[in-house]
Amino acid sequence: MSKSKRFNPPKSNPSFFPESLRKRLSDDLQLQGMADRTVKAYVRAVRQLAEFLKRSPEEVCDDHIREYFLHLKNDRRFANGSLRVSLAGIRFFYRNTCRREFPSLDLLRLQSINALPEVITIKQVHQIVDATTTLRMRTYFWTVYSLGLRLNEGLHLQVGDIDAARGLVHIHRGKGAKDRYITLPTSTLLMLREYWVTHRNKRWLFPADGRNHTLAKKGVSVAKTPMSEAAVQGAMKLITTKIDFGKKVSLHTLRHSYATHLLEAGVSLKFIQQALGHSSLQTTMIYLHLSETGEANARQVIEKIFVR
Repeated sequence: MSKSKRFNPPKSNPSFFPESLRKRLSDDLQLQGMADRTVKAYVRAVRQLAEFLKRSPEEVCDDHIREYFLHLKNDRRFANGSLRVSLAGIRFFYRNTCRREFPSLDLLRLQSINALPEVITIKQVHQIVDATTTLRMRTYFWTVYSLGLRLNEGLHLQVGDIDAARGLVHIHRGKGAKDRYITLPTSTLLMLREYWVTHRNKRWLFPADGRNHTLAKKGVSVAKTPMSEAAVQGAMKLITTKIDFGKKVSLHTLRHSYATHLLEAGVSLKFIQQALGHSSLQTTMIYLHLSETGEANARQVIEKIFVR
C-alpha cells in the first residue's frame, strides 16, 4: 500500500483533555497500584468522555455525565464489560483526580451477567496448535494452554522464570500483582527450549521480532520487549476462522479449557485455584458448570442409589 493511501486515524484533540490533567490521572492510578492495562483503560475512558462532550473534564457537570452514559448504552450499545470500564475510570477520575460530586455516577447500575466461558476439547486445542505456521506461535499457544496463563502472563514470561530442575514456572506480575508457581509439563519445557535456541534472547522467552526481523543480530534477539498482544490475537483469529468450532475462541479460551480439563481429570479445585491465581475459590467453582465429569459421576451415583 502506498503512503498516500495509508489510513491514518484521526488524532484526539488535546485541548479537550489537557496533558497536565491526563498525567495527573495516570499518576494517581499508579499511586493506587493499578496495573498498566488498567491505567491505560481508565485514561482512555476519561479521554473519550471529554471528546464526546468536546470540553475539558474539569468543565463537565452531572447532566453531561447522564448524557454520555445514555449515549453509550442506547446509541453505542456498549456491552456491560465496556460500560463497567468506562464507569470505573470516570468514577476514579472524579473521586480522586478532579473531585466532583456527581449523583449520576452513583445512580448508574450495571446488570451482572454470569455468562459461562467457552471451552474447547483437548483434541480441539491440539488442532489449534497444529494449525500454527510458526514455531513461535505454536510454542506460545501451547505454553498458555498447558500453564493456564492469561495472555499477558504468557507474553511476559522470562528466561529466569523457568525452574526446570523443580518442574515449576514462577509467574510474576500476575493479575492483582500476585505471584504464583505453576507446574511445568515436560512437553512445554522441551518446546520452550526448542524455540529459545532460535532467538537466544537473554531476557524474554517470547521477544518482539521487529519489522523484517530487525531485532535479531547475528541470529540473537536483542529485543527489549516481548512480542505484542496484536500478534498473538491476530494469529489466533486467523486459525480459529479457518477451523470453525461453532463457538467464539480466543486466547483466554485456552485458559478456561486448561482449568476444565484438569477438573475433568480429577484434579482438585484448590489446586486449580492456585494454578490460575484466583483469590477466591468461588471464582474457580465456575468450572464445575463446565465439567462433564462431575455430571457423569453424579448420574452413576444416582443410578446406583435409586435402583429397584
